[in-house]
Amino acid sequence: MTDGVYRPILRPRRGELAALHHLDAATASRVMPIIELVPTDRLPQLVRQLPPRTGAIAVDLSSVGEAADPLCSPSLDLAEDLADIGVALLPVLRAYDSRRRLVEHGLAARMHLGRAVLRLQPHRDARNAAAATATTDRLLAGAGLPAERVDLVIDLAETACAAHADRFEERARHVLRWARSVPWRSVTVAAGAMPPNLDDLPTDEAVPVGRLDAQVWARLSEPGVGYADYGVTSPVRRLGVNHRQLPTLRYTADRDWWIYRWARRGGRSDDRCHDLCRTLVGSPQWPPAGPHFSWGDAQIARQARSARGGGSAANWIAWSTSHHIAHVLQALPGAGS
Repeated sequence: MTDGVYRPILRPRRGELAALHHLDAATASRVMPIIELVPTDRLPQLVRQLPPRTGAIAVDLSSVGEAADPLCSPSLDLAEDLADIGVALLPVLRAYDSRRRLVEHGLAARMHLGRAVLRLQPHRDARNAAAATATTDRLLAGAGLPAERVDLVIDLAETACAAHADRFEERARHVLRWARSVPWRSVTVAAGAMPPNLDDLPTDEAVPVGRLDAQVWARLSEPGVGYADYGVTSPVRRLGVNHRQLPTLRYTADRDWWIYRWARRGGRSDDRCHDLCRTLVGSPQWPPAGPHFSWGDAQIARQARSARGGGSAANWIAWSTSHHIAHVLQALPGAGS
């Protein structure tokens, strides 16, 4: 029930889209991003500037309200906008979608690949197998799509601590047993463990943060189950919260993210970013392939060689996300085949 594709749940920001834009062809064929929109996001404009090499994206509109005008549809409007750019859309079905939205999602899907993603959060949407069956039956019927054309994403959301991880692992096993009774196109387990706020972490040193989401998936050891996460960001959105934008890289390793967060004291931001990247390049976390590991690693190596340009929050997320995608794909089963 897996298609060997990694499905990162990302935000429609310049950093994440830059990472998708710079994927090579082989990597892009194994990535299907799920983009979460909020009403203020302007995805088509960003995609025009930074078209993802994946060629297709799944878009979750659950935070975008339905238009008051019955002739307007966010789902169909987005499908048309992306079609103009040459990017295929997979609408994301959610348990609380209205009948109208499900119909619109079905029409949007058929405008493109005739496929969709069904994102199920067991802790919110279905507490038992009977509820899961009733919910997914309603969503598939409403969109007019068979399960064979739908990728199921079992989203465990925030995995904030080891105790949460243990509970989520057991819950995931129950949901996976249920999922095997339906002929889904693919089944994927998603979770996210990056803290929503890094401001309290020490600066000017590399600090490990456990990738509990990846550890839960590895412990499941379920054949045929795909992997998804929230990239290098948290499942918890801190809308309207401002925090200090220090030079920061979230560098993915097997069991941890290494957070490189450099204070601005003691030099210009250009110098501090240069020092941060130079420290990372000389660390045990730096991959043997070095700058050839990913586009993001090439940018980090370039920054380490030159103190010109301090980068921006979008740059740091782009480089971190690019490395993260490459690391995840290398770690997934069948990476070398």
